[in-house]
Amino acid sequence: MALGADDAAAAGSSAGSHASVRGLLRLWPWLRPYRGYLIFMLVIATLAMIVQSILPLITAALIDGPIARQEPSGMYPLIGLALLFGVLEAVLFGIRRWAMNISSLAIETDLRRDFYRHLQRLPVSFHDRWPSGQLLSRVTSDLSMLRRFVGFMAVFVVANLAVIVVVLALMIRLHPMLGLAVLVAMLPLAVTTRHFERRYNIEARKAQDLTGDLATGVEESVLGIRVVKSFGRRGQLLQNFTGDAVRLRDAELGKNRTLATLWTIIGTYPQVVLAGVTGFGVLAVSRGSLSQGDLVAFITLQLRLNWPLMAMGWLIAGTEETVAATARLFEVFDTASDITDPPEPVRLAGPGNQPARLQFDNVCFRFPGAAEDTLHGLNLDIAPGETMALVGPTGSGKTVLTSLVSRLHDVTGGAVLIEGVPVSQLALAELRRTVSTAFEDATLFSASVRENLSLGRPEATDAEIAEAIDIAQAGFVYELPYGLETRVGEQGLSLSGGQRQRLALARAVLGRPRVLVLDDPLSALDVHTEAQVEKALRRVLGATTALVVAHRASTVLLADRVALLDGGRITAVGTHSELMAANPSYRSLLSQDGVFTVESTDRTADVEEARV
Repeated sequence: MALGADDAAAAGSSAGSHASVRGLLRLWPWLRPYRGYLIFMLVIATLAMIVQSILPLITAALIDGPIARQEPSGMYPLIGLALLFGVLEAVLFGIRRWAMNISSLAIETDLRRDFYRHLQRLPVSFHDRWPSGQLLSRVTSDLSMLRRFVGFMAVFVVANLAVIVVVLALMIRLHPMLGLAVLVAMLPLAVTTRHFERRYNIEARKAQDLTGDLATGVEESVLGIRVVKSFGRRGQLLQNFTGDAVRLRDAELGKNRTLATLWTIIGTYPQVVLAGVTGFGVLAVSRGSLSQGDLVAFITLQLRLNWPLMAMGWLIAGTEETVAATARLFEVFDTASDITDPPEPVRLAGPGNQPARLQFDNVCFRFPGAAEDTLHGLNLDIAPGETMALVGPTGSGKTVLTSLVSRLHDVTGGAVLIEGVPVSQLALAELRRTVSTAFEDATLFSASVRENLSLGRPEATDAEIAEAIDIAQAGFVYELPYGLETRVGEQGLSLSGGQRQRLALARAVLGRPRVLVLDDPLSALDVHTEAQVEKALRRVLGATTALVVAHRASTVLLADRVALLDGGRITAVGTHSELMAANPSYRSLLSQDGVFTVESTDRTADVEEARV
């Protein structure tokens, strides 16, 4: 289930208790193709930092050698060696950055592609539960965090640890007792760092969840800007947004306080150790157990040790954020789709352009977590080429029933069959080619009119597109600034509701499906346009099997038969005239629209004429 602001603290606590760096190992399938670059990058970065650590030894050799002996000529080889090491360090860092750009960006791209693919594979029920802002924050900010970790943080965590080990080894070599004292003095710092690391993990997860909530709020207010403005609720929305922003600010401040405390400890503690090292080092020089050059080298190494220790605070914080981001990603990746291709798909019989028989055999459906079924033992048989209108009161299950045909939801009992084959035994690709759907809430994408129309059939010709436009009475597209190449804007909001609905209908018709499902496709049309669309639509309905959710008399009159759905059950099936004459419930439902007092026309003749 999606995590929101109310769950952030609990989720963060769970992450702090259970999530660890081991969770990062789950990224290995995406890292494996680039392991050569990653290993190369790690080796190069480690070598570059070790080269830096050797420079103090050259300094010691200068002090105890040419400088102590007052031999200027002996300085030049050592100065040249120091210069060579400096150039080598710069070259190694440049190579590391090149390898980082190639590998980390490629890994991020692969992860983003696979995450999006998985989102597309998940069932509609998943997207009904998860706020879109939470998903958006995972596919953007969380994946960017992973890229920074792979390309920089992970490399320098390992490189800094290597430098710390090398520097401590060199310090022990210069003066064993003093070097071991520094090593022992670092242990309390490690314990303290671990404590703040766990605390930061909890706060990082909370902030990331709150970021997703904030993104959800922004997306909803932008998409619903017409409603917000029309009801004058900008102040309320701003207040809600400000509340989310304040909670996110407080969470980020909590993170920063923890990080500031950690950095203060990491920055101060080594300085205290340095003061002790300097004091004991001077005493050792005075006793002759340590040369002046070695003392300078020892102090320089201690200073060299400070930077990796301070950087480790930032790197550990980044690692904890990455652990939280990885956990958030795998919350989605670990969600399995219960609507998948069968192990051995069955192929439908008959030509791909011929109407197919559609049957509902004792179909039951219950939403996840619901106490009772929405559909109860529903039976319906729609013959090839027949149009069945589905009529019922609000909440009777009409939209749910239509979603079962193309497996947007799966039945929880019984079966939906096409040509006698349960839809669960068909490959999803074949099923979605066989069944085309136009929804009441017409959804268009931020793309051209042509791309929106040909979504289900990219190979459609200009003539076929023109025919679909004509059937849906969507000729207005030719009057747009760039005709079919005009971009309709996000969700098609630059068009009216009726225009969007006509384009969605044209898209469904263009697919030339064997089964056509129309969920009240004419609800946003005016009476004149509706009549034109219905007249053209008769030609299409005569060449396919259609299930049409109807709320208007004119839509019902397109059908050969009508099914009355009430309380999740089919209570009556017949022609419009038969049900009007014999079924009081049907008559009562439809009499709410004065148009339904008109008797049915002989649609059979119209259909036969269209077929001829």
